Parts: sequence; structure tokens; C-alpha cells
Amino acid sequence: MPQMSGRELGIVGADITLFENVFPDPERLFRDVETEADWRRENITLFGRTHAMPRLICWMGEKSYRYSGLTHPPAPFTPAVRQIAEMAAEIAKTDFNGVLLNLYRDGRDSMGWHADDEASLGSKPVIASVSLGAMRRMRFKPKKHFDGVAFGIDLPNGSLLVMKGDTQTNWLHAVSKTRKTVGSRINLTFREILEDA
Repeated sequence: MPQMSGRELGIVGADITLFENVFPDPERLFRDVETEADWRRENITLFGRTHAMPRLICWMGEKSYRYSGLTHPPAPFTPAVRQIAEMAAEIAKTDFNGVLLNLYRDGRDSMGWHADDEASLGSKPVIASVSLGAMRRMRFKPKKHFDGVAFGIDLPNGSLLVMKGDTQTNWLHAVSKTRKTVGSRINLTFREILEDA
């Protein structure tokens, strides 16, 4: 694979780079991943109330993964996901052993504010976020201890966003609902799990 150059966002207290047009046929990859994944609609409990997640999810990895009170058992990468993982690992220069897939069916599906800072990921995890399908905006805001200015970035079809360094320590990120008419999007966030949940 030829050397790819990305656009560093230059955000204080973060190390974020966007690589565009990483995958030569993202439409095919979208169809393959959508078909192969075992999509589930999980429930999540926040502040004592249980809600259905506003998106479908699937976990694939060598180890179990726990976040937001949910534990996902190990499940092997499918062929399409393995192909994507190999390209993401080469660009991010990291070996990934797990991926959380999110299917946003339309603009009503979303992801709330969070950081990928679980103990099982280590202190400065490398997160490689692949976007297939409709473009959505990822928003960032500083955590309470950090003095920063909120911003957003549009993630186009076939792109890869690499977050590393102090990004998860200092920043939260989210994909908000939108009233715009948008198609479905699959997001694959690759990570290295250091220990089982």
C-alpha cells in the first residue's frame, strides 16, 4: 500500500489526523460489512434509567470488551472487517485486536458524548475510526479539567480518523442527531485491548 498522508488537525491537547479516500471501493465495503456483521440493538443504563441505544452495534475482537456497563464477548473479524483492519493498522502504525462497529441507520441515530478511555485500552490508546457510507460530523469538546475550544469535523465515506496521544484524556467526542436527510453510515473504531473485560 502506498504511503498515505493525512491532515493533522493541530488541536491542543490532542493528536488527531484525518486520512481521506483510504479505501478504493467504500461502497462495496459498506455492503460487505453491513451483511457480515451480527448487528444488535443494546440497552444502556444512564443515571438509573434504561434506554435503547440510538444505533445498532457489533463487537469483533480477540478479547472481550466492556464499556458503559456492557460486556461484549470475543467474536472473530469477518473477511471485510479484517481487510479494513489491515489497512487501518498500517496507516495508524498500530496492531489492533478489536473493533466496535456502529450502524447509523439515518440522522436520528447518534452517539453521545464519551471518551475511549476504558482501563483495558491503556493510558494513551490509538483509536482508528473508519467511516463508510453517509458523511456525518464528529464533534469534540474538552473535558472539564482541560481548557480547549469545541470543534467538529466531517467524516466522509472511505475516510480514516486516527486519534492518539492525549486525545482521550483531554477530549470527549460525539456524533449528534441531525434533521438533515442522510443515508446510513457504518463506523468501525479499531483499538488494542490490553486485557479482557
